[in-house]
Amino acid sequence: MKKIELEIVALSHSVTASPNYAVVLGEHEGARRLPIVIGGAEAQAIAVAMERLNPSRPLTHDLMKNILEKFNIELKEVLINNLLDGIFYARLICIKDGELIEIDSRTSDALALAVRFDSPIYTYEFILDAAGVLLEDGDAPQEQEEEEEKKTRRSSGRKRSKKKKGYDDYTLEELKKKLDEVLAAEDYEKAAKIRDELNNRKE
Repeated sequence: MKKIELEIVALSHSVTASPNYAVVLGEHEGARRLPIVIGGAEAQAIAVAMERLNPSRPLTHDLMKNILEKFNIELKEVLINNLLDGIFYARLICIKDGELIEIDSRTSDALALAVRFDSPIYTYEFILDAAGVLLEDGDAPQEQEEEEEKKTRRSSGRKRSKKKKGYDDYTLEELKKKLDEVLAAEDYEKAAKIRDELNNRKE
């Protein structure tokens, strides 16, 4: 069965399954999107790796990566191999001493490891047919829409009130200091937001 390569294109709050999150996977060479609802902890684990944040202590998925590497196990790829009753199933395709090993995994955990190992993510055509969404020509990608919404909220917030200081009101030095503080407190959700603000200023 032919595999289709995917990549993570967005990570956001789920509109249909609040307070959960949705990780959106997109075809590496195509216009289809595959949204998958995941929990908050799993979303945080993915965001921390995507933002290249360095926790003061290893998170669960960092620990899993360290264990695999310690025993010379390579994560070759992640395969989202089935969809039953709205639940996605995945496998970790690993290599140990030249031998191929397949390990069952929750899709959210598999994605968190894929980001840490820079491993490719694959699925099958029937899964995209069943749960995929076609990105029409002219439609803005979800991540661009979210960024525009953030900018609008920041702009309108500044007009309405100056009392609450947002990250966009911090200086670069203040932001870097705040990032160190929230990382030390292991508040990775705030850390990701601060990193977003720093990246926006670089752009």
